[in-house]
Amino acid sequence: MFCSKGDNITPPQQALGWILDLYEDVDEIRAYGQTIVYTIHETAGHLGIFVSGGVAKKEHSEFSSNIDLIDVLPPGLYEARFEPKSESTANPSLVSGDWVMRCEERTLDDIRALGGHEPQEERMFAAAAQVSAANLALYRTFLQPLIKAWVTPAMAAWMRQLHPLRLQYELVSDANPFAAVLAGLAQTVRENRMPAAPGNALVIAQETASKQMVSTLESWGKLRDSMAESAFLSVYGSPAIQAAAGVDPASERPLRKAPKSSLHQQLIQTRLAELKSRIQEGGLLECTIRGLLYAGSARGRVDERGVNALRGIRLAEEKPRLTLAEFKAMAREQFYLLLLDPEGTLNAIPRMLPADTTQRRQAFGAIREVLAASDEIGGEAANRLDRIRQLFGLQIPEAATEAKPISAEPARKQPKAKDTIVPAKSPAPISGNGRTTKDEREHRQSGEAATRKV
Repeated sequence: MFCSKGDNITPPQQALGWILDLYEDVDEIRAYGQTIVYTIHETAGHLGIFVSGGVAKKEHSEFSSNIDLIDVLPPGLYEARFEPKSESTANPSLVSGDWVMRCEERTLDDIRALGGHEPQEERMFAAAAQVSAANLALYRTFLQPLIKAWVTPAMAAWMRQLHPLRLQYELVSDANPFAAVLAGLAQTVRENRMPAAPGNALVIAQETASKQMVSTLESWGKLRDSMAESAFLSVYGSPAIQAAAGVDPASERPLRKAPKSSLHQQLIQTRLAELKSRIQEGGLLECTIRGLLYAGSARGRVDERGVNALRGIRLAEEKPRLTLAEFKAMAREQFYLLLLDPEGTLNAIPRMLPADTTQRRQAFGAIREVLAASDEIGGEAANRLDRIRQLFGLQIPEAATEAKPISAEPARKQPKAKDTIVPAKSPAPISGNGRTTKDEREHRQSGEAATRKV
């Protein structure tokens, strides 16, 4: 969804209001498997949303170049935010354009905060809809047959030709034989055009008249809108009109709410039972996705740099590399498991991991690398990452003292080995005193050996 505060025809509260009509909360959005991403421009007008060059270079370009980011987002409600790429941007090679796109989690309260209609205003629109439907039915029943019988196709064509908006142009075109002299005059003007001096009295009068015309039209537009609004509020705000249209004038119940399906509720319960039975299913890949989702969810946002870094992770398995659709399905399933039973899903990780410590370290390094691609790992994200490290059975902290930039270039094809995840770059662990420990030297040597093998 793309809307703008500068749009006075479809403002954000109207463009996003359907979300409040369809869903009770974000959990219901997730229950339907929906991912809704919206962004709000500050100044673009109603037409500028579609045709503005600045909007096309920014929002349109970012949405199209980051469609994979949107496609792999877990179900929910997000607001897309854009920051200009600069010299201070971390890992700029992972940014596809001139802007950094990130999707931040939102709730329905964020939509309500934009403003909207109160119950009394909803009753007015409901009454207007009912009156409009009644008028349409009356027209089709009584008036439309008479018009069809009276207006022939030839008469309709003649009325179209004489329409004022079309006639004003045809009167001065070649279709009018009396306007033929205008062609010669126009050619004479083209051949003898001369720029007027800046202080020319006629040019000044023209500019003054143009400004006055603009001011007059704007004032008339505001007056017209004010009169239309007053008339609407007076007519459809009347309790008598509302009652006659079948709308309860005293009702405070929202008038536009999607009906709830009992069959869908049964489907959800069946799906929940199915998910619970799959908590302990999977291997190293499922554990890695669980760890990444658990640690990354502490930030409440998904950055395009993290997704691009994830592309640099190559899976070396016996089966073919996962497609985007397969990865999306797996990520969504792990996301639902974390929502359904976070502790049970996390506690199942040690039993699902392979016994090889090197593979666990490589997988944990991949998680850390993706998280570090967009921002420094700190706060709750660091705490969760440390818990993942413990679940992976790694007693030595894997974080490097300084994050290194990650290349956005696609990695070469990796050798096939069961349940192995190879990060694009795995920073070597460094102890706090600057000296390498025995375990760190063994880890570095194993990493160098793996690199030579690749």
